[in-house]
Amino acid sequence: MKKRYTEEQIIGAIKEHEAGAKVDDICCSLSISTGTFYNWRSNYAGLEVNEAKRLRELESENSKLKKLLAEKLLENEAMRDVLPKKVVTPATRKHVATHMIEAGHLSERTACNLAGVSRTGYRYASKPARDDTLRSRLKALAVEQSAYGYLLLHGILKNEGLVVNKKHTYRLYTEEGLQVRTKKRKKLQRPRQPMEVPSRVNQRWSMDFVSDQLSSGRRFRVLNVVDDFSREMVGQLVSVSITGSQVARFLNELFEGRAKPRTIICDNGTEFTSKAMFFWSQESGVKLGFIQPGKPTQNAFVESLNGKFRNECLNRHWFRSLDDAETEIMLWQHQYNNVRPHSSLNYLPPVAFARQAA
Repeated sequence: MKKRYTEEQIIGAIKEHEAGAKVDDICCSLSISTGTFYNWRSNYAGLEVNEAKRLRELESENSKLKKLLAEKLLENEAMRDVLPKKVVTPATRKHVATHMIEAGHLSERTACNLAGVSRTGYRYASKPARDDTLRSRLKALAVEQSAYGYLLLHGILKNEGLVVNKKHTYRLYTEEGLQVRTKKRKKLQRPRQPMEVPSRVNQRWSMDFVSDQLSSGRRFRVLNVVDDFSREMVGQLVSVSITGSQVARFLNELFEGRAKPRTIICDNGTEFTSKAMFFWSQESGVKLGFIQPGKPTQNAFVESLNGKFRNECLNRHWFRSLDDAETEIMLWQHQYNNVRPHSSLNYLPPVAFARQAA
């Protein structure tokens, strides 16, 4: 950081004090504290400007020399520790033997005996595995789906027929330096009650809202509807404001393409508890199951889906308009239903799992 006052100003202030000026007046004119002035006087009293500059240069050179000396001492210490340290792996022993041959001018036989490696093992050149296609595909998937861990990527590669063993995928995953930051899970203070899982498709759905904003700052909402058995995203409604009537119309549109569920689990939001949804439930024959207030874990299937949706779609895109948001969300819905492996479905996509179960 550049100093506020130069050596000329500091020495000038000290000489003013020596000429009879008061310390308070000097501190007031320079906007400094009395402690700062007395520190100046202890360091620069009796020095001229050129002597102060030379002193500063000598201090800088002294710090550089100390740094160089410390680095040399560390280098010498490291060189002394190369041979005495414990070597375990064959690769490390080969490296030590090479160092003895090149730096110590020892023969290959002697160096191998001292390093504890056979001459055959020393001369062996490893043959790299032919994983170029798998590596390139793994890196491409990691870039395309940056929120996926190695297990989800392994599920995709396994479905494509590129890999069988997940240990192989994990080894390549770590060698390529791929990593996903995971959030530390909060520990619950009470034991969780297992949630009953439906036994077939369209037996029970769950729905909930997720909020986000456009690049202009305008907020919009997304209604997510998921099948609790197959984990399939049944539908998504994107709009700036969603009322109970819109939710009812959207559910009727979903019923045109698939069978009605017996129950739809939802929270106690005003959209779901409105008169429009009450009359819709009476007309359609679909029961609305409301969770207890403040207990989102009772609607765990859609809550888990909301987390994946936010992490893999909303957080990765910057929406310029509502149409842009609808397009990206529909693309993610297709990816989630047809391509993305699901850990609770034996790493099958929801559509493939529903087809297999049927």
